Amino acid sequence: MSGYACKDCEDSGWLDAPDGNAVVPCHCREQLVAGRRSRALSGVIPRRYQGASVDRPPISLMPTAQVDLVRAYIRDLEKQLDQGRGLWFFGDVGTGKTTLAMLVSQTAIEARRSVAIYSLPRLLAEIRGTFEDDADGSYVDLLDRLAEIDLLQIDDLGAEKTSDWVLEQLYSIINSRYEAQRSIIITTNLERDQLAEQIGERTVSRLEEICELCPLFGTDQRRFEAVDMRDKDQPPAPDLRLA
Repeated sequence: MSGYACKDCEDSGWLDAPDGNAVVPCHCREQLVAGRRSRALSGVIPRRYQGASVDRPPISLMPTAQVDLVRAYIRDLEKQLDQGRGLWFFGDVGTGKTTLAMLVSQTAIEARRSVAIYSLPRLLAEIRGTFEDDADGSYVDLLDRLAEIDLLQIDDLGAEKTSDWVLEQLYSIINSRYEAQRSIIITTNLERDQLAEQIGERTVSRLEEICELCPLFGTDQRRFEAVDMRDKDQPPAPDLRLA
């Protein structure tokens, strides 16, 4: 019994009616169905981010205010997801936006909530794939599944080359989650007005209403610092250029 997410129905989604002559939906059924439909989506934490924690680097080395914001979101995760509240990570390259976003998604997965994780280019590629003749599912079915899951994480928002088709897809995805009060997490390197120019004002306006902003600035932690390894006591190398 302890292995079931719902001990009332043992993850079947149904309960016996009081008279014993029928079954009725369990309180978990909506979430259970959404979870099953989300399995075809990308809901796996990449290896690099598995085991991320606020108590270990690199997160423990990030600015306290931003880490505290994420910590507070995770502490009230069930309430945040039930209310459709999300997070908007914005800032410089290499400052930990994706790491923090993955930590939230990892926590949601551990809480047995349905999660999908995509970079924007990959998400758009998956949408394009639904138009192939041998596609496993339809375009509408994919959008429905993206709208139903508890948490959708989109990385590098604004990174894709803009076109009317891209703008239409982003608006459809974000607006469907906005209307259904479903949580979304985004990461972007673009400032608010730059992002609006890239993906549209009405899309950004909806994100502003349902997400809390978490700015991250600083140096790129992935970047190698230039180090002069030459021996200062050695004479300079001879000039081998032709005269």
